[in-house]
Amino acid sequence: MKKTVLHWTKEGQGPVVVLSHALGCDIRMWDGVTALLKSRYTVLRYDHRGHGQSQAPAGPYSLDLLAEDAAGLIREQAAGPVHFVGLSMGGMTAQALAASQPQLVKSIVIANAASWYDDTARALWQARVQTVLAQGVAAIADGAMQRWFTPEFRADLAGGGAQRVADLRHQLENTDAAAYAASCEAVASIDFRASNRRIECPALVIAGTRDEATPLAMSQTIADSIPSAQLRTLEAAHLSAVEQPEAFARLLEGFFDGVK
Repeated sequence: MKKTVLHWTKEGQGPVVVLSHALGCDIRMWDGVTALLKSRYTVLRYDHRGHGQSQAPAGPYSLDLLAEDAAGLIREQAAGPVHFVGLSMGGMTAQALAASQPQLVKSIVIANAASWYDDTARALWQARVQTVLAQGVAAIADGAMQRWFTPEFRADLAGGGAQRVADLRHQLENTDAAAYAASCEAVASIDFRASNRRIECPALVIAGTRDEATPLAMSQTIADSIPSAQLRTLEAAHLSAVEQPEAFARLLEGFFDGVK
């Protein structure tokens, strides 16, 4: 299988932390968190296949494939196991990676993610796929912004929230439609309920108390399925690392400090 070339950046110093972004985003989703971590950690960010400046090969995609993309990057750019932090689709990648390539991860953080979807949810994912293939990614942008951010963050002109929302919407609308649809299908088909029980590394699960896309109950299910997991919450919607970068970074640093 031909290797997919991923776009990545590495900055800072110290232990390596890999940041894996959400569906429809790119490495810039992590700007706020990176700025807070890079004085103590080497922060390695990358664009998933079909996102940002990474290659967009034809589908189908799967989370196993996304985990192998991440594994290849870690092997090339890190001398030893890393702290792997994923949000939404990135959090699904974290679950797949820790189960399939345990030697590559020192710890995992799973933020605003799910471990499986029932038939009703999968039907909703299929409807989104059909909309995107017929009308383009811009057709689902309004709904995405409502899921990603709280109303007050979307309206925050003085504090910069509204500008972050506009920037991330622009990123989403410029995502390749076929690659976005293939990524949706990969996400819709996940089922980590059995494999999560095999994860042995320390795990932190982060939930947004106002996350309607992956509600707290989904994070609780993940935390219950991973033997070593601890659950923490932030008052945020789906993109908690964007809404609450300082609080998100504090959770990461406190967790990393406890990993042997």
